[in-house]
Amino acid sequence: MTKAIGCISGGLDSQLAVCLLQRQGIEILALHVQHLWHPKRLAESEKPAGVRAVEARGVPIRLVNAAQADLEMIQHPEHGFGKRMNPCIDCRIWTLRQARRLMEEEGADFVFTGEVLGQRPMSQHRGALALVEREAGLEDLLVRPLSAKRLPPTRPEREGKVNRDALMDFAGRSRKPQMALAAEFGLTDYPTPAGGCLLTDPGFAYRLRELMDHGTPTIADVELLKIGRHFRLADGSRVVVGRRHEDNLRLEKLFQPGDVRFEADRMTGPTTLLRGDASDENLEIAAGLTLRYGKAKPGEVHPVRVAPVGEAARVVDARPADDEFAQHLIISPENPR
Repeated sequence: MTKAIGCISGGLDSQLAVCLLQRQGIEILALHVQHLWHPKRLAESEKPAGVRAVEARGVPIRLVNAAQADLEMIQHPEHGFGKRMNPCIDCRIWTLRQARRLMEEEGADFVFTGEVLGQRPMSQHRGALALVEREAGLEDLLVRPLSAKRLPPTRPEREGKVNRDALMDFAGRSRKPQMALAAEFGLTDYPTPAGGCLLTDPGFAYRLRELMDHGTPTIADVELLKIGRHFRLADGSRVVVGRRHEDNLRLEKLFQPGDVRFEADRMTGPTTLLRGDASDENLEIAAGLTLRYGKAKPGEVHPVRVAPVGEAARVVDARPADDEFAQHLIISPENPR
């Protein structure tokens, strides 16, 4: 039996690629890469809904954690960035190299993806598709079922392991052909496109660049960038203020030794993290920002609980930071530093 390794993002395109090859009786082993740039990074053993949908079709899933590789790519992108901070070409090459290794280990015949010719301007034009295939060591062994009829026949197609006539000729950014094919396969619950990579978000990309300007980021630093409002103090220390209850809950898991936690006492408001120098001045600023984005009235003195990680909390009195001061410190594309 023909066996293939599928790179599965969890989106509709990769699900359709699986369906097209399963219809030909091809055995599939799926590879899902867990990237650092997902808006809500999952636990190592957790799968997105779209990946679980592939698994429900009887396809075993291999998970690969790309967090450290993602950090290295963002610092030294061999093929450059897209519109923001997204090294799409490098990312595709890295993923396909993992798939090639798995293909060799499993004795599979080829690798496939859900890529659509012309759907993404940086990584899915003809030149980019050929480049990533070549640099991943998959020349003539990478099948793209959704656009196969618009691309040269691959070895699996020429050898009859894949029926090219039963593949598709999709191209461009329209989703209508995919949605029609999804209806044919009975797929109704699938994620909307875009939004999967934070590097394309201008606000996140700006905060990441600003973080890199202050040193080499860690995985924990990047996870922190996904939450709340970020402020840079004069000495380089960072303050993160939760925007909503969900932020507060996620922030609780990201405190590290040396960080300081702030909350308004007896008042609804954000959880705040100070990372850097816990000087009296910085503590006062972080407490003021906590009240500024809580329910304290301007100029009103209010108690704030201050708790360095691993130590008992103490209560200090503070006033909310004024708007002009907060806007001066905030890390945002609208406030270039």
